[in-house]
Amino acid sequence: MGENKNQFTFEEIFKQNERRIHFHINRLNIQDSNQDFYREGIFALWNAYETYKPDKGPMATYFNYNIRNRLIDMIRKDNRRNEVQETFIIENIADFNDGNYIRSSDSSTSITNVSDTVLENQEMWQQLKAQLTENQWKWVYYHIIDGMTLKDIAFQENKTLEAVKSWGKQVRKKLRDNEFRKVIDWKV
Repeated sequence: MGENKNQFTFEEIFKQNERRIHFHINRLNIQDSNQDFYREGIFALWNAYETYKPDKGPMATYFNYNIRNRLIDMIRKDNRRNEVQETFIIENIADFNDGNYIRSSDSSTSITNVSDTVLENQEMWQQLKAQLTENQWKWVYYHIIDGMTLKDIAFQENKTLEAVKSWGKQVRKKLRDNEFRKVIDWKV
């Protein structure tokens, strides 16, 4: 290994270079509440100390390179783990809650079918549908009656999320208008 090992102990190197670890953590905008990245930085510093060869370049540059790249590798690893978890949750959410039951750790409760309850007054919905644009009615039907998320509606209709939100804003604006409610004969 290098001559520097005989000149300095790792403790001395650590005391002189600890700020490098903090610098790279801050520079990479890492939130390190559990000190995991700090510990990884110490390990990278130790590894660089152990493998440093003086004829290959300045020690400070080698330390910076090792610490920074080790922290970036850790960020990538965390991001991959989070992506895998999110994918798992999305793929298995239907298995956990199929729409007919609310499940908790100790019980399972049946959910009333919203569309059966909401659609009891067909005439009311027909009056509303006649006064709305096609897209506004899609928002009412899919979001209010069917309970779909705005994201799902946007995907299904091949529209942007903002477009679907706009449909909902237009419907809510109409429903707040007393004259409109008289036209559709709502006594709400």
